[in-house]
Amino acid sequence: MIRMNPIGSVRTIVGAEGGGGVDWAAARAAARELTDSGDLDLDPAVKAGYARDMRAARTEIAAVSGIDFALPRTVEVQNRHHWIDRTVDILEAVLEPLSVDDGRFPGLTGPLNTATVSGSVAYLSRLVLGQYDPRLFSGEGDHGLYVVHPNVVEASRKLSVDEDRFRRWIAFHEVAHAAEFAAAPWLRDYLETRIRRVVSGLDGMTIPRTEYQELDRVMTVVEGYAELLMDEAFDEPSAELRRKLDERRSSGGLISRLLGQVIGLDRKREQYERGRDFFDVIVAERGLKGAGRVWEDPAFLPNELELERPDRWLDRVPPGQ
Repeated sequence: MIRMNPIGSVRTIVGAEGGGGVDWAAARAAARELTDSGDLDLDPAVKAGYARDMRAARTEIAAVSGIDFALPRTVEVQNRHHWIDRTVDILEAVLEPLSVDDGRFPGLTGPLNTATVSGSVAYLSRLVLGQYDPRLFSGEGDHGLYVVHPNVVEASRKLSVDEDRFRRWIAFHEVAHAAEFAAAPWLRDYLETRIRRVVSGLDGMTIPRTEYQELDRVMTVVEGYAELLMDEAFDEPSAELRRKLDERRSSGGLISRLLGQVIGLDRKREQYERGRDFFDVIVAERGLKGAGRVWEDPAFLPNELELERPDRWLDRVPPGQ
């Protein structure tokens, strides 16, 4: 295990280059120095358990949803530093076009932006349990799925839940995302376009509200449907796991809660809840197959009003065959 080095991270940030943007190499190095990697010395039983969980999740989710999909070719059990490296690569691809140096603080905006990225990524690396990666902006046709093993172990202990069962539950959630992207081949380009619009709007140093709301709406549908699928497919009751994980998300000191608000964790929790509330109504009326119509065409995604009033979506979108 590599221990964190906060002093080293400060030195890395102060020496950051990149003009008014982000020195991505420095951001990656600083985030690593702020976070210990965590133990990834897996015994054979744990390795076999991860593989078994992924296969089971794919089988059960395909059965309940009717979606024919394959697991990503890249399925990795990671430590925190692995996750940091991949996440910084994603952020660089998305944010590099931004130019944020307005000349008011010459020589400072680069280090400040680098510090913001490295601090946020380091903080998240201690919380993320799993991640489906559709490889946005990469030009690659494949996708990936990652589980951050040290965080799974730590969270299961803190929540007092069985580690094997908890690991299996996380696998079901991430595999549910793979099913969504298989059901909606247009979704990857759709998200890329809307993320680009938000980033382009940020070039003026203000959040483009309309573009941001549209992206938030799509992600609410993505997260809500994944929650629906995992609950339908998971092979044992999960209400206790969900309750304890929600408590974990909302716990922590003042600094943790403030950071959670700044980097959007509270918004992500709202996406889970709001999206699931929408789909609960749709499933009650039309079943799981009817809820899956949202992926048949971008026009079938609920608009903002329909997320609050699912009956309006039911009126607009006809039942499938």
